[in-house]
Amino acid sequence: MAVPLVNLAPDMAVSRLCLGTMTFGEQNSLPQSFQLLDRAFESGINFFDSAEMFVSGAAASGNPRTERGVYWTLDSIQEYPTRSSRSCYEGLSRLQSDYIDLYQVHWPDRYVPMFGETEYDQTRTFPYVSFEEQLGVLDKAVSAGKIRYVGLSNETPYGLMKFLHAAEGVFVNARIVSVQNSYNLFCRNFDSGMAECCHHERVSLLAYSPLAMGILSGKYLSLDGGPADSRMNLFRGKYAEGESRYSLSNDIIRKATELYVSIAEKHGVHPVSLAIAFVLRHPMVASAVFGVTKLWQLEQVLNSCTVQLTPDIVAEIDEVHSAYPNPCP
Repeated sequence: MAVPLVNLAPDMAVSRLCLGTMTFGEQNSLPQSFQLLDRAFESGINFFDSAEMFVSGAAASGNPRTERGVYWTLDSIQEYPTRSSRSCYEGLSRLQSDYIDLYQVHWPDRYVPMFGETEYDQTRTFPYVSFEEQLGVLDKAVSAGKIRYVGLSNETPYGLMKFLHAAEGVFVNARIVSVQNSYNLFCRNFDSGMAECCHHERVSLLAYSPLAMGILSGKYLSLDGGPADSRMNLFRGKYAEGESRYSLSNDIIRKATELYVSIAEKHGVHPVSLAIAFVLRHPMVASAVFGVTKLWQLEQVLNSCTVQLTPDIVAEIDEVHSAYPNPCP
C-alpha cells in the first residue's frame, strides 16, 4: 500500500508520512541514508524534512531521486533578516534544488515556553524582530521563486495568529500554511488552543516526534535498556533537553509507556504503528514527521498507514491519557 497524500497547499500534495533527516550523516552513513530515502520514495513518501542544524550527510548531498513531486522542507534558525535569507540560499545549494517547497521558521525569535516548559514567564521576554519584518524577508524569497510556501515550528497560538494577521493584505505570498509542533500519545498540547486556531485559519499540523524520541516504540522497556545504537543510549549525557523530558526513570512516563504498549499488543498492532496511527487520525494533522535509522524501522512506520484504530482502541488510549495526561509536553 502506497502512503496516501494530502493537500498541504492548493498545488502541493504531500505524503501523510514525512521522513526527517536528523540522523543522516550522524547515525547513518551516506549509503545508509540513500537506502532509506529510496525505500521511503518507493513507498510513496514524497515529503522530506531537513533543517539548518542537521544538514550533513545525505540530506545535504542531494538525492538524484528527489526531483519535482518530492517536497523538501527546510527549517531556519533565527537572526532575521540576514540569517534567514542566508540559510535559504545555502539550503538550496545543499539540496541541489532551485527552490524550497516549504520553508519553516524553526522556532520563535521571541521568548516562548517550549521543550518541556508549560508556563509563560513574562520576566524572560527580550527584544525580538517583529512579525512584519520576518514576513517581509520570507515574502521576498517567495516572490523570487526561492520558496513556495511558508510554515512555522514550535509556535504558540499567539504567534500563529500574529503571523497570519500580519500577512493579511501585505505579505500575501508569505501566508502560513503549516505549523510543525510536537504531537504524540505523550503530548497532546496542540489540542489546547492551537488546534482551534489551525482549524479556523486552515493551517495544517506537521506533527513531529510522533514516537516521543522512540520511547513509544517500547524498545527502552527491555531489561538491557534498549539497543546500544539507539539515540537515547548513543548520545546519553549529551542531549540534556531530550533526556530530561523523555526518560523512563520518570515513573509516570514508564507506566504510560507500558500501558500504551500493552494496548498495541492486545490488538495485534506494533507499538510504533499504533502511536503513529494515533497521530494520523487527528483531523488537523497533514503529515507525521518521523525519523529512522534502519529499514525495518521504516517498515514499522509505513505499516501505520494501514492501521485502523477502532472506537474500542481509541477509548483505551483515552483512558490512559486521562490517567497520565501529557507527561512529555
